[in-house]
Amino acid sequence: MTQGIQFSLLLPVYAGDSPDHLRRAFDSATREQTLAPTEVVLVQDGPVGAPLALEIERLAAESPVPVRRVTLPRNVGLAAALQEGLTVCAHEIVARADADDVCEPERFATQVPMVAAGLDLVGSALAEFSHDESVVEAVRRRPTEPEAIRRFATQQNPFNHPSVVYRRSAVLAAGGYQDLPLMEDYWLWARMLVRGAAVANVEEALVRYRTGAGLYRRRGGWRAFRSDVEFQRRAHAIGLTTLPQMVRNLAQRLLYRVVPDAVRRRGYRLLVARR
Repeated sequence: MTQGIQFSLLLPVYAGDSPDHLRRAFDSATREQTLAPTEVVLVQDGPVGAPLALEIERLAAESPVPVRRVTLPRNVGLAAALQEGLTVCAHEIVARADADDVCEPERFATQVPMVAAGLDLVGSALAEFSHDESVVEAVRRRPTEPEAIRRFATQQNPFNHPSVVYRRSAVLAAGGYQDLPLMEDYWLWARMLVRGAAVANVEEALVRYRTGAGLYRRRGGWRAFRSDVEFQRRAHAIGLTTLPQMVRNLAQRLLYRVVPDAVRRRGYRLLVARR
């Protein structure tokens, strides 16, 4: 019976987030859910401006479920902020959400029972939008079956981070979130998969993902490629990939990172459409 399952919602916020987007994300993940979280762990990653601080106060005061706030004195980045939040989550099952995305009403009712039944990590497809959440521009899908997920992981990130629900103990056993800019989640999934985690993806898009300005610019450049190199080095070291796979991946990622933003956007959308 789904109504008896307790779980935490882990939601990070930082100075760059919009108060309006945060409220929409918060409401969609709490009061609009057919299976609401038992608690929200809201991690404020460093100082924020007055409008966002006021919105956080309002949300905590008006929330239909208890809110546990973790306020970090300085911005430490996504990995460290999530790790801080994860350590204070009261429940074994933890759902992730971002401060600018929108959860579908049946998201937790779909994913949480799958983790309660024995899976360690469950993701879903994402429906991407720019401004109007009712206008879906692309659907980012991932393999749904365990073996297909493991094969996919040797080349690309097999889970959409804002969509995941996982078992807290399985994440901590794999070492938790560790710093690796732009790839904190991929590196966590890689370690979980190598440890034999039980995984799945839901084919349905259970989260609407706000792409926003500058998304494709952030995916390009040498900083991003340095993260690619470090991830591929670590993935090979733990046995996720072979040497030929590592070389192939780096060649593909180099091309993707250095092309102009418009080309990167077009190529990404074509790839998503083919999936």
